[in-house]
Amino acid sequence: CGLAKQEEEIFLPGRSAPVRLDLHSPGLLLLRRVRDESHRFAITFHRELRGGKLSRSLLDQVPGIGKKRKRDLLRHFGSLGSLMDATLDEIRAVDGMGELLARSVYEALHAPSDASCAKEPPEHRADLGA
Repeated sequence: CGLAKQEEEIFLPGRSAPVRLDLHSPGLLLLRRVRDESHRFAITFHRELRGGKLSRSLLDQVPGIGKKRKRDLLRHFGSLGSLMDATLDEIRAVDGMGELLARSVYEALHAPSDASCAKEPPEHRADLGA
């Protein structure tokens, strides 16, 4: 359903005419709160995304890789994809990268993905009554 802000009309799927409730009814007050909270949540998320707070990299998980080394690696290779394609020797050749740190970066970028993130087959999902 949708709640139009100007007239506080409730639009339901399959109905052309909106439903109108008394402006002080508990149902309309609940719908307003849900609408306002969803807007607040979306705006906060967008601001965090735009501000860079939600941008993460595989490099953030490597001990010894801070902002400067991360920046140096990405400048040297041009992108995370190019860094992922690099050999251990190519990573080691970047200024400031020692043997152990280069190996840590290489292993972090080439670690097998976590199988627990795989989607469950549909037949194993709980029936939601849809």
